[in-house]
Amino acid sequence: MKRVFNFSPGPSALPLPVLEKAANEMTDANGSGQSVMEMSHRSKDFKPIIEKTEALLRELMGIPANYKVLFLQGGASLQFSMVPLNLGGVEVGTPRKKAAYIDTGIWAKKAADEAVKFIDATIRASSKDKAYTYIPAAPAPEAGDAYCHITLNNTIVGTRWAAVPNTGSVPLVADISSCILSEPLDVSQFGILYAGAQKNLGPAGTTVVIIRDDLIGHAPSWTPALLRYDIHAEEGSMYNTPPCYGIYIIGLVLEWLKDLGGVPAIAKKNQEKADLFYGYLEKSKNFHSPVEKSARSLMNIPFIPKETDADKRKDIEGRFVKEAAAEGLINLAGHRLVGGMRASIYNAMPIEGVQALITFMKKFEGGL
Repeated sequence: MKRVFNFSPGPSALPLPVLEKAANEMTDANGSGQSVMEMSHRSKDFKPIIEKTEALLRELMGIPANYKVLFLQGGASLQFSMVPLNLGGVEVGTPRKKAAYIDTGIWAKKAADEAVKFIDATIRASSKDKAYTYIPAAPAPEAGDAYCHITLNNTIVGTRWAAVPNTGSVPLVADISSCILSEPLDVSQFGILYAGAQKNLGPAGTTVVIIRDDLIGHAPSWTPALLRYDIHAEEGSMYNTPPCYGIYIIGLVLEWLKDLGGVPAIAKKNQEKADLFYGYLEKSKNFHSPVEKSARSLMNIPFIPKETDADKRKDIEGRFVKEAAAEGLINLAGHRLVGGMRASIYNAMPIEGVQALITFMKKFEGGL
């Protein structure tokens, strides 16, 4: 069967060489005579896998020595609770702490909504007034803030922080699920970075957390063990059975990325892909990007018909997604809450996929 170009926002496409290597090692990984899915997480066979994966991530991201790398479960959504619990949770009867959240989209808002269960989280800036099509200016932190939270790349609406806000001594926490390893990032600017693997790093089921040492060990005593960063750090991500196969695949993705030339090399490719597609949209008679140019994502590119009649627009969108799929261009429907179309062009998407999409769009527009 011919491989399709998968523009899904997640779970998303993986590099073909990674899939092929995993397939070759499915029944015998590293000469062990077993699949990684069958290995004990505490065995001599799995230990070098998780150690190599962490070492590669540290190398590619330039993670300083005073940061821990954790491989957890629960997706980025569980971090919406773990962050406020560990950085701002208090003992029963103690006044609640406060934290700042910047609302730049649906996932950013969900993070804030979850945080208020544990901390006085307030939205200090938002781009909701213009349907999240821009990045608002981040106000200076307030005295007493436990942390400031941002979503670095907004998968649904297709915006990104082009510059990291300066929060001074207040720890900056960022959800980087849909942009991790897509371009250089100075880890030392953040207190915590977290990412669900299923967009740009590996399969669904693994969450990577990068946390500065001084932010570990502050969870209140009533915090469940599985939600404490200190326990996971002390146990080397082995407090409970980790997502072994997901960690293994992440390691293969990191090897693939290193062989390409690392983050600077993939960032150049990502910029080329994004420039190519945004350039086409700028010239299109029938489609356009709703996002302000200064805030456009390199990873997720929503686009909508210029047609103003709601029924005609809905018909165009339905035809587009169906006809694109018939051409091997799949998962181009926009998020159910915003509609339109969306092309997610993560690291694993080759430029040939973007070129194929543009070729299809030219043909489609010719029939409108």
